[in-house]
Order: sequence, then structure tokens, then C-alpha cells
Amino acid sequence: MDETQPAGRDFSTGATGATAGDMWTFRTELPGTGDIDLTGFSVEAADGGIGKVDEATYEVGGSYLVVGTGPWIFGKKVMLPAGVIDRVDRDDEKVYVNRSKDEIKDSPPFDDTQYRDDAYRDEVGTYYGGVGASGARLPSDIDPV
Repeated sequence: MDETQPAGRDFSTGATGATAGDMWTFRTELPGTGDIDLTGFSVEAADGGIGKVDEATYEVGGSYLVVGTGPWIFGKKVMLPAGVIDRVDRDDEKVYVNRSKDEIKDSPPFDDTQYRDDAYRDEVGTYYGGVGASGARLPSDIDPV
């Protein structure tokens, strides 16, 4: 990892997706972007825009975005683990995620009273195919016997 970048606050330039172990961590392929505050950036799913970043956290192993979807899904908010971020365009202030609009729309309902809780983050992590907040392997991480 580049010593000049804060851990857990890096962004990708186009990797295809997070592995189970880094669902809640920003990827490190794009040097020099550790100082970006993503709040207010537009969010683009693989098939179109979904809203704007209301909150961005940079906790090591626990990073995520809360996205306000506006009229797209009736003002709903969604939580996106940092590992679903495909790339960030600083000039256009856009975050691109490697999920479709339908996948995001069908994600676990956002609950502003519980979204920082491990149980909720475990549910979101399971949905997106990674690890939960506790770091435990989820059913999608386990290879069939």
C-alpha cells in the first residue's frame, strides 16, 4: 500500500468488484485519492444514475456510502459497502458502482436507526456477497464441499 494514503480510504480505477475479504474497504489502485470526501458526489450504477452520496465513512474494514436516491425510488436511502465502488471520477464528482440499479433497489431496506449496527451491516454484506461488519465469513463466502 502507498504509505502516503490513509488506510481504508482509497478508491479503485476499474477493478471488477470486491472480494469477500474487502467488501467494507475502499480499494487501493488509484494513488493520491485518499483525501477525497465523497459526500455530495453523484452515484452511477452499472446501468444509470441512482442518486447522491449523503454520507461516506472511511473506517478501516468498515467503510460504506449512504446514498439518497431522490425520486428514483421514492426518496429511499441505501447503504453501499465500499467494496462495490468500481471507480471515482473526481473531475465530474461521480462514484461508479459495479451493481445494477435493480440490485441496489432490492437491497436491504435502509434503517437510519440501525445502519451503524453490526447486524444490519452483516445483512447488507450478505446481500452484496461479501463479509459482514464482524468480518465473519458469510454463506456466500463458503465454497461448496
